[in-house]
Amino acid sequence: MKSVFYFLAFLLLLQVPFFKSYGQEQPKKIPDGSEGVLLTVRENDSATKKLPPNEFNGPVSTFKIGLGLIYDAVAYVQDETFKQQIDSAKLDVYNRIKLRDFRILGSGVLKTKRPLSWKFAYMWDGDNDAWLVRESGITVGVPELAGNIFVGRTKVGFSMPKVMNGHSPWTNERQMGVEAIPILGDGIKWFGSLPKSRIFWNLGYYNDFLSKGQGFSTFAWQGVARVGWLPFNDTENNKLLHIAGEIEYGAPVDGKFTMKSRPESNPTPQLINTGAFSADKATQLGVEIYYRNKRFMAGSEVVMHTFQSNKSENHKFRGGDVMLSYFFTGAVRPYNTVGSIFGFIPVKKSVFKGGLGELEGVLRFSVLDLNDGSIQGGKFWRISPIVNWYMTKIMRLEFIYGYGVLDRYNKKGAVQFFESRIQFTVM
Repeated sequence: MKSVFYFLAFLLLLQVPFFKSYGQEQPKKIPDGSEGVLLTVRENDSATKKLPPNEFNGPVSTFKIGLGLIYDAVAYVQDETFKQQIDSAKLDVYNRIKLRDFRILGSGVLKTKRPLSWKFAYMWDGDNDAWLVRESGITVGVPELAGNIFVGRTKVGFSMPKVMNGHSPWTNERQMGVEAIPILGDGIKWFGSLPKSRIFWNLGYYNDFLSKGQGFSTFAWQGVARVGWLPFNDTENNKLLHIAGEIEYGAPVDGKFTMKSRPESNPTPQLINTGAFSADKATQLGVEIYYRNKRFMAGSEVVMHTFQSNKSENHKFRGGDVMLSYFFTGAVRPYNTVGSIFGFIPVKKSVFKGGLGELEGVLRFSVLDLNDGSIQGGKFWRISPIVNWYMTKIMRLEFIYGYGVLDRYNKKGAVQFFESRIQFTVM
């Protein structure tokens, strides 16, 4: 826990005025290869004095330190039927405060003629009580192919919130329909776009040569494609329409797979769970659409999971969500055309400088059905009104209410979630 206290002290120092950057230098930017984050390329060593306190300019490469911390608190109101279902599933649902994760990030840009960046991430996983290597690798700029190539461990590229930085989406957790499939992979991917036609893509291949046995590595190999189109992206009036489709095809490890999901609450166990079933091949199909008009945004993602087996029956599971977002303080959620994702919220005036920060209201409805044939893993739907308070550019406080219904064991039980999250992010 000492590292957590040191981290909090570092965050407080970042609020002190004398740590601000001096000068008006406009540095070059290149992508880091995973989440559309742009890394700084400094032209000369004299620019070092103008860098933020977490960035450095070395003779061979720039170096940037990033940190992240998330704490969750949750309390429940359960009806009697839900309690019976939890007892049947042999689960334990109780009020708690939990460290979601603590991560250390390093990234930089090598001073080479061709754009070349690197990144490394190490995270304390509160679920497994273990340190894990997260997104780490190198990105090579390939303008000849209208994009970049990343090699290493990264997010495979399925679903907007699963490509975005985990600290930046509008809700505290990703929807159940996409959370049931792995987020990371070890391999290679090519991502890019054609500005004139406004078409973008993210194509990757991954295997478990280095990651077999880790929690995220549920496929022996997989290919993932995310391709989309921006019918319009009016940057002057902050209007945007994003449409994309994705496919993931691969072979589950040892010919088995388990579909399971938390009810969009990290301290809560997986309420729906298929258990392990035979699956030689798996296909995930998804569609995402997001519309933003200044401070208002609406979006939806639906996904279908199909599993084929040579030994037993095939299975299909479906899920999806609909979300609405509105900034009461006038902020606009930025869109990054490098990764074709939404980014972190800019805060005009933080609470440490006499401002209000930024306030966002979110409403989401989501559902995941894990019942098919002989598998009765359960069905769960949830509706969640959320208030996000971006106190500073690195500090976020969330207030979450959720009402959900669990359909399992031939019963329908209801549960209410009363949650809060505090999050610190230095990128």
